[in-house]
Amino acid sequence: MTSLATRVFLALRAAGETLATAESLTGGHLAAVVTDVPGVSDTYLGGVVSYATELKVSLLGVPADVVEKYGVVSAECAAAMATGVRGLTGASWTLATTGVAGPTEQEGKPVGTVFVGVAGPGYVDTVELSLDGDRPSIQSQTCEQALAALERALDDHMRRESQRLR
Repeated sequence: MTSLATRVFLALRAAGETLATAESLTGGHLAAVVTDVPGVSDTYLGGVVSYATELKVSLLGVPADVVEKYGVVSAECAAAMATGVRGLTGASWTLATTGVAGPTEQEGKPVGTVFVGVAGPGYVDTVELSLDGDRPSIQSQTCEQALAALERALDDHMRRESQRLR
């Protein structure tokens, strides 16, 4: 059975597109899952682990007003992280993860509150997750859900492109 990470890689490669990641709560786990796929260097450009809010702002370009108004555990921050790493790396598609892996709440949000950002050509979307489990489980589930969100976005993008070319 083909893994989700492999399916995403194959879709990106078939489309001639690339991927980069911006991670907070997953702390590099998403990059590890992605780079576990043989041949992924054809599509994966790299990633940024921006645990500190200051790095989200200074490196990824998350607007300070987004952090002040919505916090870093928010859909708005996830979208800004995904957009920022896309600009930083030049990748066609990007994934961003931010949220609360535990052991305690953050910004008044409970453990398991997660936001995934996906950005691509003319596309920015977020997915809100409410996950259960311990810290490693939340991180693992986040990686899986992020890749699933990207797979859906790629499928939609390819479908739109196919219809446009008809």
